[in-house]
Amino acid sequence: MGYNCQYLPFIYYLFVVSLVFSGDTHALESDFSGQLSGWTIESRNQDRWENNTGLRYIPQLNLTHSLDEDAFIDTEISINGFLTNDENSDGKHGDIDIYRLWIRYASPQFEIRAGLQKINFGSAVLLRPLMWFDRMDPRDPLQLTEGVYGLLGRYYFLNNANVWIWGLLGNNETKGWENFPSEKDSVEFGGRVQFPLYDGEIAFSYHHREVDLQNQIFPALLSSEGSIPENRFGLDGKWDVGIGLWFEGALIHQDLDISSLRYKRLINVGMDYTFDLGDGLNVIGEYFSIGTSENVFDSGEEISFSAVSVSYPLGLLDNITAMIYYNWDNQDWYRFLQWQRKYDNWSIYLMGFWNPDEFQIYQNRQGNSPFAGKGLQLMIVFNH
Repeated sequence: MGYNCQYLPFIYYLFVVSLVFSGDTHALESDFSGQLSGWTIESRNQDRWENNTGLRYIPQLNLTHSLDEDAFIDTEISINGFLTNDENSDGKHGDIDIYRLWIRYASPQFEIRAGLQKINFGSAVLLRPLMWFDRMDPRDPLQLTEGVYGLLGRYYFLNNANVWIWGLLGNNETKGWENFPSEKDSVEFGGRVQFPLYDGEIAFSYHHREVDLQNQIFPALLSSEGSIPENRFGLDGKWDVGIGLWFEGALIHQDLDISSLRYKRLINVGMDYTFDLGDGLNVIGEYFSIGTSENVFDSGEEISFSAVSVSYPLGLLDNITAMIYYNWDNQDWYRFLQWQRKYDNWSIYLMGFWNPDEFQIYQNRQGNSPFAGKGLQLMIVFNH
């Protein structure tokens, strides 16, 4: 992890000013919560057994200041502190980072939020073409992901249509599906329009940024310029017709000198249904492909996956989930099985996985995946 924190004092300033001008400091409400998690992983990768043990604590403070009966200003401040002992790296490693730090003005039909925040959208569940700003893994029971520095505004119409507009600044590391980071101190911007259609909804998304190629291994092969523009276009929809149906697609254009990499296409189609078996057997199925080409409609290079998730509650406290991914090009299987027991504040997870030593599901991820190879993971989580 690691964030550029030069904008944080400005966010604090905005919150203090909002309290001063609101006039009634007694309307301020606070809530402190936190999540403590510990885990140990025993995995076999590249013909050797490895252990990864760690402890993480994420304290979170929320402050809310009511302006009138319908509008309010609130903020979230949370820290991600962790310590790990990984046999596959340099041993013990720890860090403390800002996890979320944002301030928001909200009314019944409008909100605007500034700071380090999570921005995600789309219809897909297991493999998401519109994973533009987060890196949530569906196999992660905590659903942790780094945030982005930005300004996000949303307006909600009375017919459930909504419009998003965002601007990002100070995000110098890769995010989402990105292979190359954004140019330092450049402004990224985009938006999303979502509106109801029959028994569901459909949405169009757009994002623009400047890609930094200065520090890449072979920058001369990628572009003759130090940075290039990138434009992303997304289309997704979801409907309930007895079963849940959705599609999600993204088209990304970069003006690279390597013509075969100029266009990237990501497509997902999926469905889910809860069978009337016992307490309800939920099944999710998706087909996903990612490809690159010189022109929009060329075939180019492509990798495709199928994914299935099956979840079943075992009484009031227990739940079991199985996920299977299949790579149609390499004929590789990715298997994941999770048992969860949940109390009021405690959750226990026992996870098993049997995957290839090298992941191809998320090719842009840095470092080793905790689910690479074969192994078991025990995780205990306390929420307060």
